[in-house]
Amino acid sequence: MAKSDIESGGVIATGNELYPKMTENSEFRWAFIRKVYVILSLQLMLTVGVSSVVFFVREIPDFITTTNHGLVVFYVSLLLPFLMLWPLIAFAKKHPINLIILTLFTLSISFAVGLCCSFSKGKIVLEAAILTATMVIGLTIYTFWAVKRGHDFSFLAPFLFGALIIVIVFSLVQIFYPLGKLSSMILSGIAAILFCGYIVYDTNQLIKKLNYNEYVRAAIALYLDVINLFVNLLGFGVNT
Repeated sequence: MAKSDIESGGVIATGNELYPKMTENSEFRWAFIRKVYVILSLQLMLTVGVSSVVFFVREIPDFITTTNHGLVVFYVSLLLPFLMLWPLIAFAKKHPINLIILTLFTLSISFAVGLCCSFSKGKIVLEAAILTATMVIGLTIYTFWAVKRGHDFSFLAPFLFGALIIVIVFSLVQIFYPLGKLSSMILSGIAAILFCGYIVYDTNQLIKKLNYNEYVRAAIALYLDVINLFVNLLGFGVNT
């Protein structure tokens, strides 16, 4: 329930609060959260669909690995999501352009994820998918529970950002100067833990911090957290 505060001109939530001393309308916040998770669910379903096509239609990874044109397609598929980040940010609040760009962004990442899966065994892909789903659901439930009891995970931002920089630099070193399977496994494990932290942080931001018109930003953040967690768990499985 919510009680209007006529003098202040605002709405004070008196029930179903997401966190202690919540002053905004809880129904509006819940509607925002549902909208973000609907978009995220559609993104993940699209990713599963596209990745499955790339994984099961073996002509696609064979084309990528055996031809020069395929190699070009591979590098373009890796670079395209980064190139699309700017228009995503620039048009994040302009409906429906933001959703169109978000769909193209999701498709480009889905193709890259499918290629990563195609280079792994089906058993490893399934294990990574199950672990990812378990961690995402568990961490999301935990974050809602913790925030309800007054915890705030905003303090994680500088630590997560610092760890992300280290992971990115380490990954670049691995590309140009491979350090072996053990190093790759350690890197994948650390990165998986890092993105578990980002799931908690971004869920906290979704619940308490983001404005209602930032649904695209929230969906992108959580989607990238889930995808990065899956890819790193996949890499961990491949290297063990």
